[in-house]
Amino acid sequence: QVQLVESGGGLVQPGGSLRLSCAASGIIFSIQTMGWYRQGPGKQRELVARISSSLNTNYADSVRGRFTISRDNAKKSVYLQMNALKPDDTAVYYCNVNRGQTGYWGQGTQVTVSS
Repeated sequence: QVQLVESGGGLVQPGGSLRLSCAASGIIFSIQTMGWYRQGPGKQRELVARISSSLNTNYADSVRGRFTISRDNAKKSVYLQMNALKPDDTAVYYCNVNRGQTGYWGQGTQVTVSS
């Protein structure tokens, strides 16, 4: 059974930083591409960043240069370091993995950027 558990969200002031974590189980983590998505108030869920098994990364234009995705295969975890946060980054952030035709999601972690 695939499980993804996110943590690390919270309230932060504009310009601040947060680090999100996602712990995975039920998958062969080292071979999977892992992704972070987010869904802001009244918005559709969107890709934030993705990291492949060979450590290739891609980012949404809106976060490139501010966010960094990384992974630790030994801990079966993927991380999202978020710097220079803006109010527009306010959203529920979700961890994602696709296995075959099925997408798996965590429960999400709320990030609120506000003064």
